Amino acid sequence: MAKPSKGQEIIIKKVKKGHDGGHHGGSWKVAYADFVTAMMAFFLLMWLLSMTTPQQKLKISEYFKFFSLFKSENTGEHMSVVDVHSGMKPGAEGGGTSQGEEEGSLMGKEQSNALTPQQKKDQENTEEDQTEMAQQLKADVQQKLGDIENQIVVDVFEGGVRINIVDSQGKSMFLPGSKELSENARRALKVIADNIIPMPNKISIEGHTDASGYSTAKYTNWELSTDRASSARIELEHDGLDPNRLTRVAGYASSALLIKDKPNDPRNRRISILVFNNVNKTLDANILKK
Repeated sequence: MAKPSKGQEIIIKKVKKGHDGGHHGGSWKVAYADFVTAMMAFFLLMWLLSMTTPQQKLKISEYFKFFSLFKSENTGEHMSVVDVHSGMKPGAEGGGTSQGEEEGSLMGKEQSNALTPQQKKDQENTEEDQTEMAQQLKADVQQKLGDIENQIVVDVFEGGVRINIVDSQGKSMFLPGSKELSENARRALKVIADNIIPMPNKISIEGHTDASGYSTAKYTNWELSTDRASSARIELEHDGLDPNRLTRVAGYASSALLIKDKPNDPRNRRISILVFNNVNKTLDANILKK
């Protein structure tokens, strides 16, 4: 390179390289493509919803509400879940609504909206049958279990009949800290089995504990409540209950207290047997035809 002569002016020219793709480069193309994709997915979803019947929407909603990795009974987990078609209201004393009961309550409302006039009429007749069943069970308990009749609580809810077998002071339905049924619990389950076996209704069994902590970290109230629910299931099957009628066997520990203002009340330690109505069978059959 030749050196500039003396007195010659030196000119330095700076060249700025422009961005490819315009003023803001090419990043806007990616954002725009994402936007178009999202809009396409949205309109596709809207189109699918417009082509779906109310029964099909209900079935889709049911799937996502009750989707769980726990498809069969597994006492190594907190609870085992299978679909339950029910509605549940809190009990007279402080509530005690489990997760399954809350899900069932929402499901019951949606199913009620999807019923035809004939199905609604069938539901009314079913509710009358539920009341009759509850009254018959109460009378049978009073006659055969007079010494522990106050520990068998029967009530009618939106989706069926709920039977609570509760502990009382000095009269436990299970051996302390154990899944082993007491003799009183076996007597109670036998009377309950005699009443529900002749019926075709689906059944759920739930185990509950009070809020007292358990002594070992490896075996908590979750495992205890699940094991107790399973013990009740085994006893009912021994008494003649068809296992195919079971839809849920679950342990809830102290997450659904019956006496909420007294978390250590012995009545919180209980087994709940839920007998569901059969209106949902007709609804499900109609859905499957779609």
